Amino acid sequence: ILNYDIMARFRRRTCIILLLFILFICSIMMALKTLRPDRAGFGDPFGLGLLPELQQRTVLLDNKQNSLNRIQGDTATRVTNLHGIAVNTMKASMPPVNKLEEELSSPNYNFHIFYYSWFGNPQFDGKYIHWNHPLLPHWDPKIANNYPKGRHNPPDDIGSNFYPELGSYSSKDPSVIEAHMKQMRSASTGVIVLSWYPPGMADENGEPTDDLVPVILDYAHKYNLKVTFHIEPYKDRDDRSMYHNVKYIIDKYGGHPAFYRHKTSTGRFLPMFYVYDSYVTIPEIWANLLTVSGSQTIRNTPYDALFIALLVEERHKHDIHRSGFDGMYTYFATNGFSYGSSHHNWASLKAFCDSNNLMFIPSVGPGYIDTSIRPWNNHNTRNRVNGKYYETAFSAALLVRPEIISITSFNEWHEGTQIEKAIPKQTGQVVYLDYKPHKPNVYLELTQKWSEKYRKEQEQWLM
Repeated sequence: ILNYDIMARFRRRTCIILLLFILFICSIMMALKTLRPDRAGFGDPFGLGLLPELQQRTVLLDNKQNSLNRIQGDTATRVTNLHGIAVNTMKASMPPVNKLEEELSSPNYNFHIFYYSWFGNPQFDGKYIHWNHPLLPHWDPKIANNYPKGRHNPPDDIGSNFYPELGSYSSKDPSVIEAHMKQMRSASTGVIVLSWYPPGMADENGEPTDDLVPVILDYAHKYNLKVTFHIEPYKDRDDRSMYHNVKYIIDKYGGHPAFYRHKTSTGRFLPMFYVYDSYVTIPEIWANLLTVSGSQTIRNTPYDALFIALLVEERHKHDIHRSGFDGMYTYFATNGFSYGSSHHNWASLKAFCDSNNLMFIPSVGPGYIDTSIRPWNNHNTRNRVNGKYYETAFSAALLVRPEIISITSFNEWHEGTQIEKAIPKQTGQVVYLDYKPHKPNVYLELTQKWSEKYRKEQEQWLM
């Protein structure tokens, strides 16, 4: 009996130790997956739901001839802007101030940061815009029924898992614009990639914002920042409307000192345009605009520019090259979500670009969480790990020696990719995430750190 009791205790102890060991191994694996989830499949349901345009593109390829029938005229730039704002009361040409130059880090014009000016509140806009984002239902009704519906109710309940230090602000508020410019400059970024829709157009949850561009340019100039444009997938975007919209942007804003021009290897200074969801349009349409022999070509005209396409799937690299684009970027801050956003693919993408005279612009981000607007999408969250995720992305980007690094994002609060200052906040049943144990400006400081590191390493690359 004594031997039996000893053996029983030994077995129990062994089982407990084994169980603890298994839990320890699992916790390590989860931590590693958070930092480098390279093998997460893009083909999962999230990929299809968040990027429905991929399905549209398949239809477009199957119906290539129909897609080549263009819509005549350019209605986009002729639409009357019903969302005018009192720009004259806000607009004032503000030259850089010497004191600002002394206090802030020097701008790095090879660090481009995505910026959104689509937020609104009652004080400046008569209502909340984007902060009251609806909860998006899952495409599978059976799954959708398990999650809440409706929309957020600002100012305490906003469409974000984090809460901004500036509160539920308006993108029209001059004090907010200036605070943003100061933050971006303190982070040693140099180029603002401004989300842009043609006059009178907006995303489905927003209002037109083109009238705000002159104000953003003025404040950017005050902080010695430059502004380029992130052209969103507006309705009926094709070669003809793109030509007219690029002409509109360059004619209207190209003379501003804050308008960004990139120095090419041939010594030319050209505007740059990032084209979001470029893969929705077939290469033949883009080739009309972006190749010298295209019927709607913009090449070798006063409106020639560098056009940067979004790469999501691996096959897109061939489409991008065939279309006549000048480069590619990856946008998503979710390592492992898409082929392009997976860090371990950047070296091969950079090699492809180098061999085809294309720019490769990897996009780094501090993390990802969008469950405030997609409550069913928890499995695609990327934990910030107190800044380690961000630094891992920067490290991966520097390894491929890119000419430019893009940052997703300054203030895309819905998807939790922002590096803008955030604060701890709890209201009722809502507890927001924050940057603790660090300060609200920790991601600005990390960006500044890597900007300096990039500068030093780039000097060695060029030697």
